[in-house]
This record gives sequence, structure tokens and C-alpha cells, in this order.
Amino acid sequence: MSDIVELDHDSSKTENGIMLVVNHSNIQPPFSVVLATLLYCAEFGVAAYMCSMYHKSGDTFWMSLTITFMLVPAVLTQLALTFIHRDLGRDRPMVLFLHLLLMGPIIRCIEALVIYFRAGKKEEPYVTISRKRSLKKGQDRPMEWEIGHSERKLAEHRNAFKRTAIIQAFLGSTPQLTLQLYATIQEKYTLYARLALMIIALISIVYGALVCSVLAIQIRYDDYKVRLRPVAYLCMIVWRSLEIATRVTSLVLFSTALTYWVILVGLGNLLLFFFLPWIEFWASGASLPENVEKNFSKLGTTVVLCLVTFLYACINIFCWSAVQLDLAHRELIEKRQRWGRLAAYYCGRFAENVLLIVLWYFYKSDFYEYVCAPLLGAQLLICYSLSVLFMLLFYQFCHPCRRLFKYNVHDCLHCVCCRRHGRGGSRCRECPPQSYSTTATMLLGSDQPPEPQNSQNPEVNIQMVAQDRHC
Repeated sequence: MSDIVELDHDSSKTENGIMLVVNHSNIQPPFSVVLATLLYCAEFGVAAYMCSMYHKSGDTFWMSLTITFMLVPAVLTQLALTFIHRDLGRDRPMVLFLHLLLMGPIIRCIEALVIYFRAGKKEEPYVTISRKRSLKKGQDRPMEWEIGHSERKLAEHRNAFKRTAIIQAFLGSTPQLTLQLYATIQEKYTLYARLALMIIALISIVYGALVCSVLAIQIRYDDYKVRLRPVAYLCMIVWRSLEIATRVTSLVLFSTALTYWVILVGLGNLLLFFFLPWIEFWASGASLPENVEKNFSKLGTTVVLCLVTFLYACINIFCWSAVQLDLAHRELIEKRQRWGRLAAYYCGRFAENVLLIVLWYFYKSDFYEYVCAPLLGAQLLICYSLSVLFMLLFYQFCHPCRRLFKYNVHDCLHCVCCRRHGRGGSRCRECPPQSYSTTATMLLGSDQPPEPQNSQNPEVNIQMVAQDRHC
């Protein structure tokens, strides 16, 4: 997922303490673009096949909902790609026609692959210079790269597909997975096509959640070159998979027992997370950002902000979004990490899941007569607890910028234990000093991102020479 190219020692030189990368021919393949396109095509195709099966069996209700959850995210994906690439102001009728046929991601993926295979065949001048800091082997050193035309175009495609992956995951895949799982329980049998659709939808949701987590890290530590190790990705995959699977299963089980009440649960979550950023915006007394889009009026800006807030709310219904909205800021994302809100979210979500499972246990139907309901409920709660555990492990050992954190998880839990033993709110002598090796500003850290330890030249940290933030 990382858009930073691998650097060769032979292709760089050091000037005034800054490593200047002069070779930009080693470009990463657009794996994220290809993966997002494959998930889009696979889910759309299998969902269309399920619609035909529902039509043959006369299940009009399931067919209508499946078509809705198939077409709505597909249309929004076309609009997002067209808006990000600004195709309406360009003479590209063939691309627009393919978008009308809901084939926009395919042609965009082909464009990205063509750019990648053509890159490096001839020398091209760089269009900008990107400056970031590198945290490698305990050293904090500034670096510069020359960004060429091909790299810049590939970065645009990657950024566009990251956003469409989130739209597809949380506006299409999550309701689709919930619907198909509910239909499987209600009809009391499993179709292979339906099972395939549920697996593809779950993969799409997990990928969308991973994109949210990586984007949150890149946005907060924008001055640093962020690179995640394979172990970090594995930890995030387990964390997100358990969190999302447990949440969807809890909602579906509750809906089989109290069908109409689940609508109130969903609407309550949606309205809470939709209005929370707006309440904070109105309380701050700030004005709407003016540069969201040059040609937008205040009404257009408000509509865009409402759509972004709606997507933010849909994400938080099923999992932690990893970012907080700041509607007064031009980038709409708050760079401060609110660990208190993270803790409150997971505590509240765990309590809600417990309540849903308990209500399902008391009002369950006869379908679960041959299912050990207490064991199933305990398994769901254990899986959600494991997801929280893997989240803590990620921030403790696998976070790419953990050296910049003020406290680690061990320090935080040690201080909490000291307070429980009656030492009060003051810091005890046994508590370890501030650690920059791992994480957990969760309870004790400041909201502001900490400054690096070995900042040799503060101007290097601030000055950005025509920086391409997305590369």
C-alpha cells in the first residue's frame, strides 16, 4: 500500500545532511490499483449472478436489496473516479462512456498498468521534489526525491483507488455481507454463490479498513517516510478481520430475533457518527473551508461535506475509522490522534455487542435449537477481545512511527495498575520513564504529534520544496 519507492544506495547522494535521491526509475507496481479493481469486478459479477438466481427462484425481496447494494457503490465509484481525475473538463469521451457502463475502474487500472510498464524506458525530467524524514535504524534523517511524470500519474491513480476502495467497502460490501448472511440464516441453507459473495465482501471490507488505517498514519506523520513491514500488515489484517466479522455477526443474529429493532440500532449509530463532527464544528465557531474545490459554492461545499460525513459514519458503524473529521480544516482530516476517543469507541462497541448478543439469546428463534447459543455468544465476545488485543500489539510493536510515541502500551498499563493499587493520580516511582520505542499515548499522551528526538535542522522539518504529499 505504501506509495514510496524502494531506494537504492547507488542512486542517492548526501548533501548538507540530506540524502538526495536522483534515480526515479525504480517505481513500485500499482498493486493497490489492481487489487481494488479485482475486488470491484469480482463482487459486482458474483452479486449479478446472485440476482439472477433470486429472480429464477422468485425471491423478489432478496433480489431487490442485492441489486441496490450492487449498483449504489458502483455508481458512487464512477462518480468518485470522474471527480478525482477531473474528466468532465477534459476531452475524453471514451473514458466517460466506460464510466456510464460502470467499467471505469477497469479502464483506470489499464491506464495505470500502461504508465508503469512504460516508465523508465526513456529519461524524463522530474516535475517536483518531495522532502520527508526517514526513521531507519534509530536515526532520523531528512531525504529528498525527484518525482517524475510517471510517478506522479501513478500516485494519482493510487490515491483515487484508495478512496474508491473505502466507498466500495463501506457503502456496498458491508450491507451486502449483512444481507447475504441474514438471508442464509432465514432460508436455512447455503448457496455456493452466496458464500462466495460473502467471502469477497468480507475481503473488500477488510481491505477498505486497512486503507483507512494506513491513510491515518500517512496523514498524521506526513513529514515522515512511512513504510509498514509485512508483520504490521498481518497484524492489521487479523485485527480488522476479527473486528468486522464479529460486528456483522452480532448485528445479523440480533436482527433474526428482533428484526425491526435492528433498524433503530443502525440508525442510532449512523446519526451519532454523522452529527458528531458537525456538533464539534458548530461548537468551535469556525467557518466552512473555502478551498475544498475551486468551483464549489457554499451549497456545493456543504453537500460534499455531508457526503464525506455520511461515509465516515458508515465506516464507524462496523469498525473504527482510524481518522477523525475536522470540517473546519481544508483537508477535512484532523491530524491529532485522539486516543481517548479510540478507547471510548472500543469500550462502547464492546458493550453494545454484549447487549445485542444477550438480547438475541433471550429472543432467539427455534432455528438455533441445535446451536449452543452460550458458546456462540462467548466465541463472538472472545473474537472481539482478540481484535482489540491485536490492535494493541500493532501499536506496541508494528507501528512504523512508534519511536515518536510518548509512551508505550506497557508503560500505560503499568501506570493504570499503580493507580488501582491506591497510589492516586500521581506518577509512581516504579513507573517507567517516557519511551520512544513503541506506542500508547492512549491514556497518558498528548494530542499533538511529538517532535522527533534528533531534529538536527528544524528548517528541514518545516520547509517542503514543492512537496507532492501523495507520493
